[in-house]
Amino acid sequence: MADATTAARARIDRALAELERKILDLKARPASAPPIPDDDLFAPRPEAARVAQLEAAGREASQALARAAEAVREVLAETEGAV
Repeated sequence: MADATTAARARIDRALAELERKILDLKARPASAPPIPDDDLFAPRPEAARVAQLEAAGREASQALARAAEAVREVLAETEGAV
């Protein structure tokens, strides 16, 4: 039984040391650093509807940029042909 107790204590000590290291790492991060995704277990999770809206907006923006890039390519091609 002493071996099991010793092993359990060693696991607890390792877990505490790991927790202390993570806490120190979090404290050492600058305020401007991006947040760590799961550093707050009690933070509200983003709503699925909002995530879907953001994804749709991202797709629309990507398509608009693709159309703009194509328009720029066409203008450049016309300009090169005129010279």
